[in-house]
Amino acid sequence: MTILYAVLVLGALGAIFGLILALAAKVFHVEVDPRQAAVRECLAGANCGGCGYPGCDGYAAAVAKGEAPGNKCVVVDPEVHDQIAQIMGVVNDAAEKKVAFVACSGGDGIAEPRFNYSGPRDCRAAMLFGGKSNKLCTFACIGMGNCVRVCSFDAMHLANGVARVNRSKCVGCGACVEACPKSIISLIPESLRIHPACRSRDKGASVTKMCKAGCIGCMKCQRECPAEAIVVKDFLPEVDPEKCTGCGHCAEVCPRGIITDFYQ
Repeated sequence: MTILYAVLVLGALGAIFGLILALAAKVFHVEVDPRQAAVRECLAGANCGGCGYPGCDGYAAAVAKGEAPGNKCVVVDPEVHDQIAQIMGVVNDAAEKKVAFVACSGGDGIAEPRFNYSGPRDCRAAMLFGGKSNKLCTFACIGMGNCVRVCSFDAMHLANGVARVNRSKCVGCGACVEACPKSIISLIPESLRIHPACRSRDKGASVTKMCKAGCIGCMKCQRECPAEAIVVKDFLPEVDPEKCTGCGHCAEVCPRGIITDFYQ
């Protein structure tokens, strides 16, 4: 009888708790916009954060609430943006795709080393170990692969001790930008095919002692650009994407070879 009573008591408690949970579910029920689920179905599920929201669920919720445009997902094709726009009953503004770019040419044997580092293969750890950089140039890529490890799309890799981007795989999520402690990775318009692969702001005389490929601020690219799209500021060329025609002449005349011509 004792066992029977125990079973009955447990059963009664279970029923009571079940009723309480059912009541709580009704009281605290939050209506979910059906458009949120529809938008979420359109997304890739990469949860890369490239949209600026905490994962695909967060972005879908923001779109459904009208707090975010429907074309912020960098992973899906433009056709998917149109599908999301149809769900929301709006028209998307055209947004050009951006890709990551590493502004450094100082690979092994090119940039002079500052010390031999044998600690954890981590850019931040190397900076903590020896200050600003493991190379004499304080603007140089450390080359420990933090950006490579955070890339979910196999678009980042190390080549000769410097991070490089596979533009065909890059979706412009920006994870590598956040991971780089040197701030030498940026997102640039995909159509901008000419870009200086250097971030050094040091004077030319100092640069030549630290790196065989660093920009020396000679201004030859600025003088010879037929579109007047390049201006040298603080010993470093800046390209105006509105003026640049992608002719590649600046890459041809650069004596240091740091202006990358993606057309070639």
